[in-house]
Amino acid sequence: MSFVHTEITNGVATVTLTDPDRRNALTLPMVAEITACFDELEAQATISAVIITGSAPAFCAGADLSHLTDASGGAAEVGLRAIYEGFLRIGRSPLPTIAAVNGAAVGAGMNLALVCDVRLAGASARFDTRFLNLGLHPGGGHTWMAHRIVGPQTVAATVLFGEILNGAEAERVGLVWKCLPDDELLDYARLMAARAAAVPVELLRRTKATLADVATLTDHRAAVDREIVPQVWSLEQPAFKARVAALQAKISSS
Repeated sequence: MSFVHTEITNGVATVTLTDPDRRNALTLPMVAEITACFDELEAQATISAVIITGSAPAFCAGADLSHLTDASGGAAEVGLRAIYEGFLRIGRSPLPTIAAVNGAAVGAGMNLALVCDVRLAGASARFDTRFLNLGLHPGGGHTWMAHRIVGPQTVAATVLFGEILNGAEAERVGLVWKCLPDDELLDYARLMAARAAAVPVELLRRTKATLADVATLTDHRAAVDREIVPQVWSLEQPAFKARVAALQAKISSS
């Protein structure tokens, strides 16, 4: 059985978790497929962006930790890191990523959404940390990612006090970019991804790397220095020259 389905259209890959009976919970076999999927997508020069979603009725119901029931110490750590690789691999991707959250995103499933560059939520989306409710400390960098995205109060409300956010509430606190009707979610994600697909792939990858680097900077001058080398590189690319020439021709003919 395959736990990941990939559809590629015009440079956009839609990756769907396909284990609906387990509500797309992360298992070791699914993690292996996610890793292989992203290795393959990144090796293709024609892939510009990736959308991550889940087979109904859930986005991802967390991590299946049943194999760790009797584990402790070093064995438990190894097991946790293995399962968390399911979303950490996506977070390391140089390709722009969009999470189209179409149902429950629980625990590690929330982490799967958090590692993506942009999150979109359907009206049926539910963001539920649930770690403490299970007697489990948050993991996978959940507190760090959520703190950077939504700030300390929302992290405290969701992690410590168990607040569950629907799509509209997630948009209100800045956890997602937009909340959409369920039947419009994937179409909007593909519309956004198509804009990325209209940009040269290497330019996208370099710009995403810059966004990651400048997040750690505290000085404007350092940001200018970080951007200057890739910007000079882009000036020398055929795509830039062609687009400037087309713009100049349009102005001349108007």
